[in-house]
Amino acid sequence: MDLRKIKKLIDLLEESNLAEIEIREGEESVRLARVPKGGLPATAVAAAPMPAAPAAHAAPMPMQSPTESATGGTPRAPAHDLPEGHVVRSPMVGTFYASPAPDKPPFVTLGQQVKAGDTLGIIEAMKMFNPIEAEVSGTIVAIKCESGQPVEFDQPLFVIA
Repeated sequence: MDLRKIKKLIDLLEESNLAEIEIREGEESVRLARVPKGGLPATAVAAAPMPAAPAAHAAPMPMQSPTESATGGTPRAPAHDLPEGHVVRSPMVGTFYASPAPDKPPFVTLGQQVKAGDTLGIIEAMKMFNPIEAEVSGTIVAIKCESGQPVEFDQPLFVIA
């Protein structure tokens, strides 16, 4: 990385209210951190001793598994509104699209026969378009998402019977 780029990064850091910035180009990386006028890093100022709170008033935190922490500590609610059949769930967080382009017909429609491996829709995540494929053969009996809408991880998208 050349010195002109580093100088521009320093100027950008000084003009903004950012505390630090890190840029990577290939295998090179530069990390710039703002130091307050007193000369001590912000972390040193924040590390001042604090009076200890009485332990008798603090309620113990319940232990959670990583899965419980990731899902907010509550198990997935049973999907009562889903018809019988194989549920195709979203493998990621992103934006669901039912067709390859806005002016094209949807990949599948309600009542359509599909084979395992057929594309049902696509999810855009981090500028990547990921096809959602049928895991089983059968008939589309429910479409639980709308094109252009955000979807969550493990959200039901389709039901195939």
